Amino acid sequence: MASGNFATPKALLELTDAHVSEFRLFMLGAQEDIPNRAGVTYESPFLGPGMRRSQRLNYIPSRLSLVPILLANHYQPDLVLLHGSAVRDGKISLGVEVNILPAAIEAARKNGGLVIVQANPRMPYTFGDAEISLDDIDYLIEVEEELTEAPNIPLNDTSLEIGSLIARRVVDGSTLQLGIGAIPNAVIASMQKHRGLQIWSEMFSDGVLGLAQTGAIDPDSTLTASFLFGSRNLYDWVNLNERVHMRRTEVTNDPGVISMQSRMVSINAALQVDLADQANASYVAGQPYSGFGGSTDFIVGALHSPGGASFMALPSWHEKTNNSNIVHRLTEPVTSFQHSFVVTEQGVAECFGTSASEQATNLIEKAAHPSARESLRELFSQSRVGLK
Repeated sequence: MASGNFATPKALLELTDAHVSEFRLFMLGAQEDIPNRAGVTYESPFLGPGMRRSQRLNYIPSRLSLVPILLANHYQPDLVLLHGSAVRDGKISLGVEVNILPAAIEAARKNGGLVIVQANPRMPYTFGDAEISLDDIDYLIEVEEELTEAPNIPLNDTSLEIGSLIARRVVDGSTLQLGIGAIPNAVIASMQKHRGLQIWSEMFSDGVLGLAQTGAIDPDSTLTASFLFGSRNLYDWVNLNERVHMRRTEVTNDPGVISMQSRMVSINAALQVDLADQANASYVAGQPYSGFGGSTDFIVGALHSPGGASFMALPSWHEKTNNSNIVHRLTEPVTSFQHSFVVTEQGVAECFGTSASEQATNLIEKAAHPSARESLRELFSQSRVGLK
């Protein structure tokens, strides 16, 4: 088990790879700089480019909020490799990656496993569940290395239009959950004039820093997340910043806790959405591409939040395959279903609170690309018996 996403403990993984002939590597969102050879088996409920399409992958379908239970009862780690900060007052901080790591540490301690940390002075010291006592660590090595920084994702006309359409429906004082990518960045770009916003998210990036600097975020609020990915500016801003609360997955992704946030707005992306408002955000050509992640947790939580809403966003058309992303029925496994709104650059389709027939019509007429609407109307007409 190792820190995932953008906190890969490279030095510890290199040592493990050099001295252990066969092992199972459990990570979330693994990047490409991980051991990759015969003898190394991958395990993950959420895939990054380092594990995606590997023949040695065991994909584990799971909502992110339930992964700590997997670690406690099904995939107990024998060895936990962490990427942390330099030591401060008898503690290290997990910095930009908390997520499922506290649960992994607890599972390892309970089952006699080892916990090893590479302490990096370039890792920001964050508070909350990120702080780990040295008493819970078996070995610590000091390694100074640069952290991975987010690439600059250009915003095209499609993502900007989607972002603008979503931003118009988010009222001041809302609580935001945002991910990585062009559409979340475009939403943030359209919200600079909002006020009183709060952040309760699985992760956030530089866009949230921008909202804080322009005054869009409530200055008296805390910003809660489970992992971070951004520029060095973001990492420097969160370092020793008591406004930023890093929490373990069981807290950030608990749908019950999410539902208690004020006007919770969940913004997630999909690969395809069908006329039953079922979204595929996980599979491409029959193979797992990512996983459920936290989207299902936040969709449910947002729907139960008073004044909250769940947005599922995607371009209406896939340029490379020349196909509609709004389809009659998914052929890939469903990642989530029942959203407040499905948003493309064509418009906003209201889904929650409508009948199945109204929902499908909204998706066709307001979200689908004009080139796909006639065929979708025909397919829906053939299958709409009982959907009045």
